[in-house]
This record gives sequence, structure tokens and C-alpha cells, in this order.
Amino acid sequence: MQDILEKAKNIELVIFDIDGVMTDGSLFFDNHGGEYKAFNSLDGHGLRMLQECGVKVAVITGRKSELVKHRMHDLGVTLLYQGYRDKTPAFADLLEEVRLDKDQVTYVGDDVVDLPIMTQLGFAIAVQNAHPFVKQYAHWVTDRSGGKGAVRDVCEFILEAKGLLEDKLHSYVYLQE
Repeated sequence: MQDILEKAKNIELVIFDIDGVMTDGSLFFDNHGGEYKAFNSLDGHGLRMLQECGVKVAVITGRKSELVKHRMHDLGVTLLYQGYRDKTPAFADLLEEVRLDKDQVTYVGDDVVDLPIMTQLGFAIAVQNAHPFVKQYAHWVTDRSGGKGAVRDVCEFILEAKGLLEDKLHSYVYLQE
């Protein structure tokens, strides 16, 4: 576990998949083709805490969705790559944009389409309900499932590894006279 904490301590960018990671993977459509997704508010606040502590957040997803664009905008996530069935070109562009080494980056995935990125990194994360084959290639697996707190698990794990979590959590406690 100490090795994993050392790897997490060096992370400066966390890349998330959407379907199955930030959501539970369910896709809801209305009769007119409108798409709906459910995002976990605890996850959203975890993303905010991570960014407030100086860790960059990015999304690479295979689907294109206006509601994902809207949700990421609400959370201040500007590194958004949508519509990449093959995620490796987006990953290469992202690395060039942020100018970080692969040992400073982690990817959070749930399915085999995430493996081409996960296997390039020294620290890859799978959510609890990820495909079993994907879990074999993860260095760490979240306690909770995608869309059910897994993103918060990731955020807090990285902040803990960096020694920032306790102070961040205590910053929400307001002392009253």
C-alpha cells in the first residue's frame, strides 16, 4: 500500500471517464432522443476539493453529450475531451496541453476501452464495479462503484496521499464564539 500512496502523492492530473465512472453507466433516453445521466453530488464536491488543492481534473469520454459539457462547466473542469471511441489521441493531446509526465497522471476507468490509457500509466485506477479484466490492470480499486461515490474515493485518496485531506476537510468546520 505504501507504494500506491507514493504514486498517488505525485499525481498532478486525474483523468476520468464518464459513463460507469462519474455515472453508474446507465443511459436514459426520452422518446425524442434526449439523454439523461445522474451524477453524484459527493463526487462533484470531491472534484472541486481536488482542484482547490491544485490538482488538475480532465475528462476523456467516448460519447458526446451537452449535459456532460454542462456538468463539467459547473464543476470548473475545462479539460474535456468528448466523442473519442479511441481515447489515446485525446490522451496524447491532453498530455501535450498540460505538459506533465505520465507518472504525474492517473486515469480512472471501468471498461476495456479505458485500458489503452490505463496501461500507459504508473498509477491507474478502476472503480469497484469495473469489468474484472480492467481491475487486473488497475493499481488501485475504489471502495465505491461508479456514480455512487467512486470519484469522491479517488479525490480523497489522492488528497490523503499528498497530505492535504485532513486540512481540506477541517476547512469546512467553522468555529463559533
